[in-house]
This record gives sequence, structure tokens and C-alpha cells, in this order.
Amino acid sequence: MCTDEAVILEQAVTHLHTWTTADFRFDEHIRPIRYVFANDGRIVAPVMVAMLQAAETVLHIPVADESAMEVLVSLESFEEDSPAGALSDRWRIYHGDPPDVHWVLMSLDLARFHGMVIDGEGLEQDNPLSEVEPRLCGEINRSHADAIRAAIAQQLDVEAEDPRLVGIDPRGIDIRAKFDVVRLPLDPMVTEPDAAAAAVHDLLGIQ
Repeated sequence: MCTDEAVILEQAVTHLHTWTTADFRFDEHIRPIRYVFANDGRIVAPVMVAMLQAAETVLHIPVADESAMEVLVSLESFEEDSPAGALSDRWRIYHGDPPDVHWVLMSLDLARFHGMVIDGEGLEQDNPLSEVEPRLCGEINRSHADAIRAAIAQQLDVEAEDPRLVGIDPRGIDIRAKFDVVRLPLDPMVTEPDAAAAAVHDLLGIQ
């Protein structure tokens, strides 16, 4: 991969993970959805039956306008009582009660971003911090709620009475605020689990 392609791919992955909302086009229809990421980089969301039956399914991230990333996706259904069922719990941690009861994993087939076409395989990236994410989120939510609140107020100008750290990946952390999920980027990226705690503490101003 040449340097320009690598830069565009990194920008695309960063954009993809910056959001947890999208406009979902299924055939000629468009509906807003909320999503989260599985540890293997696929997208998890509850969907309508009509979305499962559509011939073409595309995510417009964050909304369907000229600046959106367009991602052609393939849908795979799963049940809450299946081995993949924990992913529905992950979605609820981020977004609350789902509007639909049909759960899917979305494989990323192809994307269009800033005029470039990107193979979906490059966008689906494992989260190397997944093994420490639950413990670290729990510890910070229990002991440092004030730090989370102060960080999003200072860095994003977002006020929330009870923000919760809900996700950690190499490029940033996801925080559930009052009305939406907001993101604080990690710079530089963190790919080693042993370095995650220090990086997140530093980002949130935790001594």
C-alpha cells in the first residue's frame, strides 16, 4: 500500500469510529440507525425486517449528504440467546433500549470516502484493547465520574450529569452523555493493552 492510500485508509477508519450514528439506505428507503463495533471490526445494530430483506444496504456516515462516508454492507442476523448475543448488550450499554428486535452484524464490503473507493477488509480492524476495555471502563466509571464530566465539558463543550465511559479502542474512547455518544480521540494511537490505562487516564486528566 502506497503512502497516500495508507493515509486515506487511516482517515477513513478514524471517521468510521468517530460516529455511532448513520443513515441506513436499504433499497430506495433511508432510516437513521445507531451502531457499535464488535471486537473484530464489524458493525452491530438492531434493524427492521425490511432492512434484512433489501437487495442493497448502505451506511451513510454520519448522515446521507455529499460529505458522508458511504459503506456498502452485508447483513448477518443473530439472536440474543446465541453466542453472538453479548453484542446486543454492548449496543444497549451505548444506546439504551433498541427500537427494533432484529439484530445484525454488518460486514463492511466497500466504502467511498473523499472520492476514493476503499476495500472493506481494510476498514474492519480488530480492537486489540478489547481484553482490557470492560475492566478499565468499570474502574473509571466507579472512581472517576467527575473526571469524565470535566473532560467532555472542557474538550467538547458537552454538559452531562452522569456520563459513562462505554468503549475504548486504539483511536479513542466513547462516552455516553445525556443525549448521544461522544468521542475523545487518543493521540497517539494506543495498540498495546498494557498502555491503555495510562493513556485513558491522561486523556481524562486523571492523576
